[in-house]
Amino acid sequence: MITFPVAKINLGLNVVEKRADGYHNLQTVFYPVPIMDALEIVPMSDGFPSDVDCDLKVTNITIEGDEQRNLVVRAYQLLKADYPDLPRVHAHLWKGIPTQAGMGGGSSDCGYMIRLLNETFDMGLSSEQMQQYAARLGADCAFFIESRACYAEGIGERLQPIDLDLSGWHIGVVRPDIPVPTKEAFSRIHPHYPALNCRDVVKQPVETWRDRLTNDFEESVFALHPEIGAVKEQLYKMGATYAAMSGSGSALFGLFKDEPDALRQAFPDMFTFSGVL
Repeated sequence: MITFPVAKINLGLNVVEKRADGYHNLQTVFYPVPIMDALEIVPMSDGFPSDVDCDLKVTNITIEGDEQRNLVVRAYQLLKADYPDLPRVHAHLWKGIPTQAGMGGGSSDCGYMIRLLNETFDMGLSSEQMQQYAARLGADCAFFIESRACYAEGIGERLQPIDLDLSGWHIGVVRPDIPVPTKEAFSRIHPHYPALNCRDVVKQPVETWRDRLTNDFEESVFALHPEIGAVKEQLYKMGATYAAMSGSGSALFGLFKDEPDALRQAFPDMFTFSGVL
């Protein structure tokens, strides 16, 4: 069977507290975006010579590191620990979501793998149970079990579905070829509570968001990489009603009332995407 993990954007992202365990508490709104990977699993034959229960092949975008540490495989292993009869599988992951972009590509693959295993092998897991499994593997993995607009707190795992519909808005996404390590981004943050909670701001018209929604990572990331900040300014010059960096970067997005013209031409050496939400 095959499924298509989607990306996400952050509508506002505020780092509000440093936790005793070294992590940070956040306030943010996750919203799904139709940039997709493709994830397929097929059962292994009994005679397949393998010392692993889930082997993974990744194509289109190279991902560094041991594939057995990929969140797709770890999601399988997590379920296998509680369901020993789960069949062995081959997994193929075609990557379309840019990496190190703040768009949740790896987390999405994790959540959709749990969903795919549940559906393929009739495991009978509820949405809540799948979210609990996903949260054990990453802060925002649980969001992708349902992939619907949510307000998130904690480290991103405490989700509250919200009534937010951006249907009809055009989105333009630009990802400069500049990786922003999450650890580096957090090291320059000074936690504080914002004047306005992003959950309340997004209930207002998009036209009011520019001066009210903030991403706390932008200040430090733009200072280190001015070219990333320049992309945001260019999106506004191209007519975006609202533009921001997603997550800790380096992807930026703009919401447009009409399809943004010449996005690829404006950013010829960067990943770009335009579509309708």
